[in-house]
Amino acid sequence: MTLPLPPDRGADLWLLRQPRLGTCTGELDLSELDEAERSRAGTCRREAGRLLYTSAHIALRRLLGAYLDTEPRRLRFGRAPCPCCDAAHGRPVLLSPASALHFSLSHSNGMALIGVSTVPIGVDVEKVPTGETARVCVPALHPDERAELGSGPDGVDTVAFGQLWTRKEAYLKGIGTGLGRDLSADYLGADSARHPDGWTVFDVPCGPGHTAAAALGDASRADLLRVHWIPMDCLYKEDPVPLTKHDTFLGGLAA
Repeated sequence: MTLPLPPDRGADLWLLRQPRLGTCTGELDLSELDEAERSRAGTCRREAGRLLYTSAHIALRRLLGAYLDTEPRRLRFGRAPCPCCDAAHGRPVLLSPASALHFSLSHSNGMALIGVSTVPIGVDVEKVPTGETARVCVPALHPDERAELGSGPDGVDTVAFGQLWTRKEAYLKGIGTGLGRDLSADYLGADSARHPDGWTVFDVPCGPGHTAAAALGDASRADLLRVHWIPMDCLYKEDPVPLTKHDTFLGGLAA
Protein backbone atom coordinates (compact mmCIF):
# COMPACT_ATOMS: atom_id res chain seq x y z
CA MET A 1 0.00 0.00 0.00
CA THR A 2 1.39 3.41 -0.96
CA LEU A 3 0.16 6.98 -0.60
CA PRO A 4 1.14 10.02 -2.70
CA LEU A 5 3.26 12.47 -0.72
CA PRO A 6 1.51 15.51 0.75
CA PRO A 7 1.43 18.54 -1.57
CA ASP A 8 4.46 20.83 -1.44
CA ARG A 9 4.00 23.39 1.40
CA GLY A 10 0.71 21.71 2.27
CA ALA A 11 -0.25 18.87 4.60
CA ASP A 12 -2.40 15.81 5.01
CA LEU A 13 -4.27 15.63 8.31
CA TRP A 14 -5.65 12.27 9.42
CA LEU A 15 -8.32 11.92 12.11
CA LEU A 16 -9.09 8.68 13.93
CA ARG A 17 -12.08 8.23 16.24
CA GLN A 18 -11.70 5.35 18.67
CA PRO A 19 -14.65 2.94 18.66
CA ARG A 20 -16.40 1.98 21.87
CA LEU A 21 -14.70 -0.77 23.84
CA GLY A 22 -15.85 -4.19 22.77
CA THR A 23 -16.90 -3.09 19.28
CA CYS A 24 -13.57 -3.58 17.44
CA THR A 25 -13.96 -6.25 14.78
CA GLY A 26 -10.24 -6.98 14.41
CA GLU A 27 -6.96 -7.22 16.31
CA LEU A 28 -4.30 -4.51 16.32
CA ASP A 29 -0.81 -5.64 15.29
CA LEU A 30 1.35 -4.61 18.24
CA SER A 31 4.42 -6.08 16.55
CA GLU A 32 4.51 -2.93 14.39
CA LEU A 33 5.37 -0.86 17.49
CA ASP A 34 8.87 -0.61 18.91
CA GLU A 35 9.81 -1.61 22.45
CA ALA A 36 9.41 1.93 23.82
CA GLU A 37 5.92 2.26 22.34
CA ARG A 38 4.79 -1.09 23.69
CA SER A 39 6.19 -0.21 27.11
CA ARG A 40 4.38 3.15 27.09
CA ALA A 41 1.11 1.46 26.10
CA GLY A 42 1.55 -0.90 29.03
CA THR A 43 1.61 2.03 31.46
CA CYS A 44 -1.91 3.14 30.47
CA ARG A 45 -4.13 2.23 33.41
CA ARG A 46 -7.38 2.12 31.47
CA GLU A 47 -8.16 -0.15 28.56
CA ALA A 48 -9.58 2.77 26.56
CA GLY A 49 -6.31 4.65 26.97
CA ARG A 50 -4.26 1.67 25.81
CA LEU A 51 -6.50 1.20 22.78
CA LEU A 52 -6.22 4.86 21.77
CA TYR A 53 -2.45 4.98 22.28
CA THR A 54 -1.73 1.80 20.35
CA SER A 55 -4.17 2.56 17.50
CA ALA A 56 -2.79 6.12 17.14
CA HIS A 57 0.81 4.92 16.96
CA ILE A 58 0.01 2.06 14.59
CA ALA A 59 -1.83 4.60 12.42
CA LEU A 60 1.20 6.91 12.42
CA ARG A 61 3.52 4.07 11.42
CA ARG A 62 1.20 2.78 8.70
CA LEU A 63 0.70 6.26 7.25
CA LEU A 64 4.40 7.11 7.17
CA GLY A 65 5.17 3.63 5.86
CA ALA A 66 2.63 4.15 3.07
CA TYR A 67 4.10 7.54 2.13
CA LEU A 68 7.66 6.20 2.14
CA ASP A 69 6.98 2.68 0.82
CA THR A 70 8.51 1.19 3.98
CA GLU A 71 7.25 -1.48 6.37
CA PRO A 72 5.78 0.28 9.45
CA ARG A 73 7.88 -1.75 11.91
CA ARG A 74 11.10 -0.64 10.16
CA LEU A 75 10.54 3.06 10.96
CA ARG A 76 12.84 4.51 13.62
CA PHE A 77 11.95 7.71 15.47
CA GLY A 78 13.93 10.26 17.47
CA ARG A 79 13.71 13.82 18.73
CA ALA A 80 15.14 17.06 17.38
CA PRO A 81 17.01 19.37 19.80
CA CYS A 82 14.73 21.53 21.93
CA PRO A 83 14.97 25.24 20.94
CA CYS A 84 14.86 26.19 24.64
CA CYS A 85 17.65 24.01 26.03
CA ASP A 86 19.16 22.03 23.13
CA ALA A 87 18.30 18.70 24.80
CA ALA A 88 16.89 15.94 22.57
CA HIS A 89 13.21 16.42 23.44
CA GLY A 90 12.09 18.72 20.62
CA ARG A 91 9.90 17.81 17.64
CA PRO A 92 9.67 14.09 16.79
CA VAL A 93 11.70 13.20 13.71
CA LEU A 94 12.12 10.18 11.49
CA LEU A 95 15.63 8.72 11.84
CA SER A 96 15.17 5.85 9.40
CA PRO A 97 14.52 5.84 6.54
CA ALA A 98 15.93 9.28 5.77
CA SER A 99 13.13 11.57 4.61
CA ALA A 100 12.24 15.25 4.33
CA LEU A 101 8.74 14.58 5.67
CA HIS A 102 7.61 16.25 8.89
CA PHE A 103 4.91 14.77 11.12
CA SER A 104 3.04 15.34 14.37
CA LEU A 105 0.70 13.19 16.46
CA SER A 106 -1.87 14.07 19.13
CA HIS A 107 -4.53 11.98 20.88
CA SER A 108 -7.08 12.74 23.58
CA ASN A 109 -10.12 10.98 25.01
CA GLY A 110 -11.11 8.80 22.10
CA MET A 111 -9.70 10.77 19.16
CA ALA A 112 -6.31 11.02 17.44
CA LEU A 113 -4.96 13.51 14.90
CA ILE A 114 -1.89 12.93 12.73
CA GLY A 115 -0.31 15.59 10.51
CA VAL A 116 2.15 14.83 7.69
CA SER A 117 3.74 17.63 5.70
CA THR A 118 6.69 18.79 3.62
CA VAL A 119 7.15 21.70 6.08
CA PRO A 120 7.42 21.76 9.90
CA ILE A 121 4.06 20.88 11.46
CA GLY A 122 2.39 20.59 14.83
CA VAL A 123 -1.09 19.24 15.55
CA ASP A 124 -3.25 19.02 18.64
CA VAL A 125 -6.65 17.53 19.46
CA GLU A 126 -8.35 17.85 22.84
CA LYS A 127 -11.61 16.92 24.45
CA VAL A 128 -13.64 20.08 25.11
CA PRO A 129 -12.50 21.04 28.63
CA THR A 130 -14.59 21.56 31.70
CA GLY A 131 -15.38 25.04 32.93
CA GLU A 132 -13.03 24.51 35.87
CA THR A 133 -10.12 23.61 33.57
CA ALA A 134 -10.74 26.72 31.48
CA ARG A 135 -10.96 28.90 34.59
CA VAL A 136 -7.63 27.62 35.90
CA CYS A 137 -5.77 27.87 32.57
CA VAL A 138 -7.01 31.21 31.20
CA PRO A 139 -4.78 33.39 33.45
CA ALA A 140 -1.68 31.83 31.86
CA LEU A 141 -2.63 32.93 28.33
CA HIS A 142 -1.57 35.96 26.27
CA PRO A 143 -3.34 39.13 27.54
CA ASP A 144 -5.22 39.60 24.27
CA GLU A 145 -6.33 35.96 24.28
CA ARG A 146 -7.71 36.44 27.77
CA ALA A 147 -9.57 39.55 26.64
CA GLU A 148 -11.12 37.69 23.69
CA LEU A 149 -12.36 34.85 25.86
CA GLY A 150 -13.77 37.21 28.48
CA SER A 151 -15.74 35.82 31.38
CA GLY A 152 -19.51 36.13 31.27
CA PRO A 153 -21.98 35.24 34.00
CA ASP A 154 -21.66 31.57 33.07
CA GLY A 155 -17.85 31.66 32.93
CA VAL A 156 -15.55 31.15 29.94
CA ASP A 157 -16.94 29.57 26.76
CA THR A 158 -15.28 26.15 27.02
CA VAL A 159 -15.46 25.40 23.28
CA ALA A 160 -13.81 28.73 22.41
CA PHE A 161 -11.16 28.14 25.07
CA GLY A 162 -10.59 24.58 23.84
CA GLN A 163 -10.13 25.76 20.25
CA LEU A 164 -7.65 28.44 21.33
CA TRP A 165 -5.76 25.91 23.44
CA THR A 166 -5.36 23.48 20.55
CA ARG A 167 -4.05 26.31 18.32
CA LYS A 168 -1.50 27.16 20.97
CA GLU A 169 -0.40 23.56 21.56
CA ALA A 170 -0.20 22.87 17.81
CA TYR A 171 2.07 25.90 17.35
CA LEU A 172 4.26 25.05 20.36
CA LYS A 173 4.63 21.47 19.10
CA GLY A 174 5.45 22.81 15.65
CA ILE A 175 8.33 24.97 16.92
CA GLY A 176 9.50 22.08 19.10
CA THR A 177 9.21 23.61 22.59
CA GLY A 178 5.89 22.16 23.68
CA LEU A 179 4.58 23.61 26.94
CA GLY A 180 8.12 24.46 28.00
CA ARG A 181 7.55 27.88 26.39
CA ASP A 182 5.63 30.56 28.28
CA LEU A 183 1.94 30.29 27.29
CA SER A 184 1.60 34.08 27.34
CA ALA A 185 4.48 34.68 24.91
CA ASP A 186 2.55 34.11 21.66
CA TYR A 187 -0.84 35.25 20.43
CA LEU A 188 -2.92 32.44 18.88
CA GLY A 189 -6.33 34.08 19.19
CA ALA A 190 -9.09 34.69 16.67
CA ASP A 191 -7.14 37.25 14.58
CA SER A 192 -5.02 35.00 12.36
CA ALA A 193 -3.14 38.01 10.95
CA ARG A 194 -1.50 38.40 14.36
CA HIS A 195 -0.31 34.81 14.69
CA PRO A 196 3.48 34.24 14.93
CA ASP A 197 5.47 35.14 11.82
CA GLY A 198 6.33 32.25 9.55
CA TRP A 199 3.50 30.03 10.81
CA THR A 200 -0.06 29.43 9.64
CA VAL A 201 -2.47 27.99 12.20
CA PHE A 202 -5.72 26.27 11.24
CA ASP A 203 -8.77 25.12 13.16
CA VAL A 204 -9.51 21.53 12.13
CA PRO A 205 -13.14 20.28 12.07
CA CYS A 206 -13.39 17.06 14.08
CA GLY A 207 -17.00 16.77 15.23
CA PRO A 208 -18.65 17.57 18.58
CA GLY A 209 -16.90 16.94 21.85
CA HIS A 210 -13.37 17.77 20.67
CA THR A 211 -11.41 20.69 19.23
CA ALA A 212 -8.37 20.39 16.97
CA ALA A 213 -5.81 22.56 15.22
CA ALA A 214 -2.73 22.35 13.00
CA ALA A 215 0.23 24.73 12.67
CA LEU A 216 2.44 24.79 9.57
CA GLY A 217 5.69 26.71 9.08
CA ASP A 218 7.85 27.85 6.19
CA ALA A 219 5.40 29.59 3.83
CA SER A 220 2.71 26.94 4.03
CA ARG A 221 -0.36 27.00 1.74
CA ALA A 222 -3.86 27.04 3.26
CA ASP A 223 -5.38 25.73 0.04
CA LEU A 224 -3.16 22.63 0.22
CA LEU A 225 -4.27 21.44 3.65
CA ARG A 226 -6.45 18.32 3.40
CA VAL A 227 -8.29 16.44 6.12
CA HIS A 228 -9.15 12.72 6.04
CA TRP A 229 -10.77 10.24 8.42
CA ILE A 230 -9.04 6.91 9.08
CA PRO A 231 -11.41 3.93 9.39
CA MET A 232 -10.43 1.78 12.38
CA ASP A 233 -10.32 -1.30 10.16
CA CYS A 234 -7.30 0.17 8.35
CA LEU A 235 -5.31 -0.71 11.46
CA TYR A 236 -6.19 -4.35 12.00
CA LYS A 237 -3.64 -7.15 11.91
CA GLU A 238 -5.49 -9.33 9.41
CA ASP A 239 -6.65 -8.03 6.01
CA PRO A 240 -6.49 -4.29 6.78
CA VAL A 241 -8.58 -1.98 4.58
CA PRO A 242 -6.28 0.09 2.30
CA LEU A 243 -6.01 3.72 3.37
CA THR A 244 -5.85 4.78 -0.26
CA LYS A 245 -9.40 3.65 -1.01
CA HIS A 246 -11.42 4.26 2.12
CA ASP A 247 -10.38 7.62 3.57
CA THR A 248 -13.05 10.34 3.62
CA PHE A 249 -11.79 13.58 2.05
CA LEU A 250 -13.10 16.72 3.76
CA GLY A 251 -11.42 19.29 1.52
CA GLY A 252 -9.17 22.28 2.08
CA LEU A 253 -9.37 24.54 5.12
CA ALA A 254 -9.11 28.26 5.56
CA ALA A 255 -6.72 29.72 8.09
